[in-house]
Amino acid sequence: MMTAREIIRHMESLRDERQRQQLMRFFKTGPGEYGEGDEFLGLKVPQTRQLVKTLARDLPVEQVPELLMSRWHEVRLFGLLVLVERFGKLATKRLENDGQAIAKRDEIVKMYLQYAERANNWDLVDLSAPGLLGHWLMLPSLMGDKQAILDDLAASECLWHQRMSMVCTWWTTRAGDPSWCLRYATVHLHHPHDLMHKAVGWMLREMGKRDGMDELRQFLTAHAATMPRTTLRYAIEKMSPEERHHWMNYPAD
Repeated sequence: MMTAREIIRHMESLRDERQRQQLMRFFKTGPGEYGEGDEFLGLKVPQTRQLVKTLARDLPVEQVPELLMSRWHEVRLFGLLVLVERFGKLATKRLENDGQAIAKRDEIVKMYLQYAERANNWDLVDLSAPGLLGHWLMLPSLMGDKQAILDDLAASECLWHQRMSMVCTWWTTRAGDPSWCLRYATVHLHHPHDLMHKAVGWMLREMGKRDGMDELRQFLTAHAATMPRTTLRYAIEKMSPEERHHWMNYPAD
């Protein structure tokens, strides 16, 4: 069994300088950019996923915070993926209503929320929030008012907390409940940051793809004229050219 510290040392040994420079540019780590100061080892996501499969099999969940506190982007991703994987194992059909599984799932969610600021770029949020927070929303829990917990994230001044509240609805939409997507799309509709414009449009598009086209059209009827153009373009991406034209010119046509 490898410890968190040993996992970090192993990942550091895989450092790829060329890939590191590319990732730092891609994730906007320069002065004044949204990922300012983030540090990379140069590992691609599939590589990190494979490391989780091979190195984290017996890692105690209590050691995950050491990974989440790492300076390295990929190590933090490793820790987040471990939480998602452990949560999923506790959320099978057989364990959905099991008391011990419920308690363990809640502990994982509490850990995720406690260290939420360590998911400090869009990929870290997008690869963890749906499978953890979104999945949790659809399962029994002893943590109280789930909507209040998500509302706190949405009301945070932290961009990444806000994005969590939006992109976690990918899971709830997939499970047949569009209400979470509609709630947080409305909350974040006029957010000033382009990353939230994209997130809102992406989740609306996913809602439309999942038998929610009527809900999407109702939302667009109410908001298409004033919503950010990036959000609108993302939301209508899977529609026909004729319908996309209609919404991009709504209500002028």
